[in-house]
Amino acid sequence: MKGILTLSGLMFTAVLAGALLLVPRGQTQNPNDEHGDHDRDRVRIGFEIAPVHLELDGKNRELVGLGSYLVNSIGGCNECHTNPSYTSTGNPYNGQPAQVNVAGYLAGGAAFGPFYSRDITPYKNGLPAGRTLEEFLQVMKTGKDFDYQAGQPGPPLLQVMPWPDYRYMTDLELLAIYEYLRSIPPLAPNCPAGTVVTSTGECELPPS
Repeated sequence: MKGILTLSGLMFTAVLAGALLLVPRGQTQNPNDEHGDHDRDRVRIGFEIAPVHLELDGKNRELVGLGSYLVNSIGGCNECHTNPSYTSTGNPYNGQPAQVNVAGYLAGGAAFGPFYSRDITPYKNGLPAGRTLEEFLQVMKTGKDFDYQAGQPGPPLLQVMPWPDYRYMTDLELLAIYEYLRSIPPLAPNCPAGTVVTSTGECELPPS
């Protein structure tokens, strides 16, 4: 219990620090604060590029905006976790104006060899991929696969998600991503044809 309380306290401190860092600055502060302008720009852009309606009640707005910027721009999460990533008439790789497939936004189901991308919407108890913040941080920093089952290829580590790169994000950035994922619509796992949804909400080939 002590460890949980300590972690909760650290997370609260991180959220508060992030909010103080990202909130608009008053006129009494340095007008040449380029770092502050950069933070505000990322939050603004994040809300502009979010492809779905965001539920902000009980959320930290600045963190949600920053999280959207990280998820929908440099993170490239849509490319793997939305299947298909774009609508049939809005695929930028075909020279069309980009239209994200909001019907399956971040609900997983894209195939990568024997692996399928996970549903990272808050479809389980309002938590992204059903993971607590502590578990989410473990995934992003260590690649731990909480849904690993005996017989799967490779060690109990995520084999497709580029967590070796994401682990270098700051705690504030990871917290912002989590807050954004908490704010998007929860969707049932989007499993491709020929696969089944397991009890943990993953896409797998049926037993032979």
